[in-house]
Amino acid sequence: MNTSIIRAQLAASAPSRARRLINPGWFLVSPSVALLLLWMIVPLAMTVYFSVIRYNLLNPGENEFVGLENFAYFVTDSGFLPGALNTLILVGSVLLISVIFGVLIAALLEASEFFGRGIVRVLLISPFFIMPTVGSLIFKNLIFHPVSGILAAVWKFFGAQPVDWLAHYPLFSIIVIVSWQWLPFAILLLMTAMQSLDQEQKEAARLDGAGALAIFWHLTLPHLARPIAVVVMIETIFLLSVFAEIFTTTNGGPGFASTNLAYLIYNQALVQFDVGMASAGGLIAVVIANIAAIVLVRMIGKNLTDKA
Repeated sequence: MNTSIIRAQLAASAPSRARRLINPGWFLVSPSVALLLLWMIVPLAMTVYFSVIRYNLLNPGENEFVGLENFAYFVTDSGFLPGALNTLILVGSVLLISVIFGVLIAALLEASEFFGRGIVRVLLISPFFIMPTVGSLIFKNLIFHPVSGILAAVWKFFGAQPVDWLAHYPLFSIIVIVSWQWLPFAILLLMTAMQSLDQEQKEAARLDGAGALAIFWHLTLPHLARPIAVVVMIETIFLLSVFAEIFTTTNGGPGFASTNLAYLIYNQALVQFDVGMASAGGLIAVVIANIAAIVLVRMIGKNLTDKA
């Protein structure tokens, strides 16, 4: 009896499924979908292919199948552990700076009225629209330079010896540059979220005797849980592939002091010409990025469920 009912339901749903397949919308969307799939699948397939063969640009005719040998060499490379650790430090530090200062700056801008607040907002957001290479060169030549930089002038004014930041504190310098570029993104999202906060709740809290700190802690900060989660997710995906800032300023040095996984893959591919190992490293980086994205998406989903 149940089998006949199921067959009847399948037979009834077949015409509707066929109508959906011949819907004109499918024909309109299919070229874009096909192009997107080609755009993603072809490079991925080539990367997988190169990762399992011995392919060096200095010996392009040698295409011996090596299986997982490239992955083993990449993981045991002397730069892998420093690169992975620097990647974690870079991502974690920039996220911490973006969230903490983003919340504080957005709260200050929304809490106080002053002349020129609109101009201040534009100036705070503008670094996000500057190309990473340009921003890195600005920091390298105008701020961190040990002879003609702004920080060197400040050090000399107080009678101190100027510091070569990119040589002595390379990873810290990269963190400052990347934070300067991504902090405006957090400020923009958090300011937008604060503008949607119900002002009647804040007024009611003030009438009940709550101070500014209590209102921020119990009303504003819980309201920012979702946008903070979005900031963390989006920035993490992009911060895992930071490259231009390192290439423009420190070239990953001294040694591996400022090398991350993205720069290590570039070094393997275009400095040592080992495309096979670089492809294996790229796949490892993709796996790490996907794991981070899945974890963050689940965290955001749990957050949204708890807040609903």
